Amino acid sequence: MTMRRVAASLVPPWLEPLLTTPFFSVCPAHSDAARNERNMFCLDCGGAGGGAFCLYCRSESHAGHRVIQIRRSSYHDVVRVAEIQKVLDIGGVQTYVINSARVLFLNERPQPRASAKGASPHTCEICLRSLLDPFRFCSLGCKLVGIKRNGDATFVPQAVEENNEAELGGGGGRGSGDAASAVVAAVEVEEDNNKEGRSGDRDGCQGSREFRPAGLPGSRRRKGVPRRAPFSS
Repeated sequence: MTMRRVAASLVPPWLEPLLTTPFFSVCPAHSDAARNERNMFCLDCGGAGGGAFCLYCRSESHAGHRVIQIRRSSYHDVVRVAEIQKVLDIGGVQTYVINSARVLFLNERPQPRASAKGASPHTCEICLRSLLDPFRFCSLGCKLVGIKRNGDATFVPQAVEENNEAELGGGGGRGSGDAASAVVAAVEVEEDNNKEGRSGDRDGCQGSREFRPAGLPGSRRRKGVPRRAPFSS
């Protein structure tokens, strides 16, 4: 019972409906329109009203809501990392680059036939699928199972929010105050130097012209006594 409560606090309520919703069927409300496949999911509605919907349903019923788009890769549902990481902690899940975009899979996929040659040393903790990199899970679904089983991971990005608050105030207040004090001090020193420079120009401008070193650009050099050639006899 305690583990279930811990898992509930680490998983947003819309995640399980997202993972169990079938996508890419034709929208019955817009069957005659182009691009009418149901490949979108509303996080604010949490899958209520059928779960998936199409592009036209979004503009009609989900304007202003948090909506993510589901895509397909090898007949499996994926979501772009740039979209999902804004609302979900995807740490520990293997990501892939498909069509120049980084994505991750929603659910577990069938395990391909194992090959002794080139076998990866990294595997998913839940389904034992081979992974390209040292991640813990192959998909969001496997991470969900891992959270319910062990409770040592999370989908809720609380750490990021706490760090941002600490930098703006709280624990980061002293550091930000020191930085502000340093900036003010630097401005004051610069203003003092400018004042001293302007007063020095007014008080010693004549002396500066008299004692200008020879050879500097703009300096004038006195000519010597001209010597004329003797007249020829």
